[in-house]
Amino acid sequence: MNSPARVVRAAAVLVGALALGACGSSSSSGTGPTSSTVETVKARPAGVNPSKSARMVCEAEAQGDLAESLGVKPTQVTPPTWIDHTYSCSYVYPDGTLTLSVKELDSAKQTTRYFDQQRTTLGHKGANIGIGQGAFSTTNGSLVARKDWKVLTVDVSKIPPRFGQPPITPTEVGLATGETVMGCWSGA
Repeated sequence: MNSPARVVRAAAVLVGALALGACGSSSSSGTGPTSSTVETVKARPAGVNPSKSARMVCEAEAQGDLAESLGVKPTQVTPPTWIDHTYSCSYVYPDGTLTLSVKELDSAKQTTRYFDQQRTTLGHKGANIGIGQGAFSTTNGSLVARKDWKVLTVDVSKIPPRFGQPPITPTEVGLATGETVMGCWSGA
């Protein structure tokens, strides 16, 4: 019999593979990115405007990738906000809302401090998750993940106990969303 943790990990691996295949699949040439076309970008401090990777979480490509990953399309994606170096939008569905936010920081040390603070503030369950450069599920199933000098939060607090097609738990929604987003981040 499979343990719940093993099933969640298996689902995350499967979703990650699907997400990486979908990332960039809507390019004008009709081909997705290859290892030779992925751009390596050095981490940068938070700026006056959100970075390319932060903006990506609310753009049409991410919307399509998440719809494919979760098996359901949002009825609306709210206009993004940029407040206190946090870029955020909500994916509104007929039966729930998923909010994505990216906090941009100025250094690795500051990112670690913020990430650790989120773990304490939001609580965490289980072991660390192998997404980005560190991730954890919160006590309500939301996901917090870090990469470079950014921290992604996938808030699933307004998702029903079974969501998507096929239906999965809020924790699995957080994992699937995190895998999809992090699989496309270039570090820009």
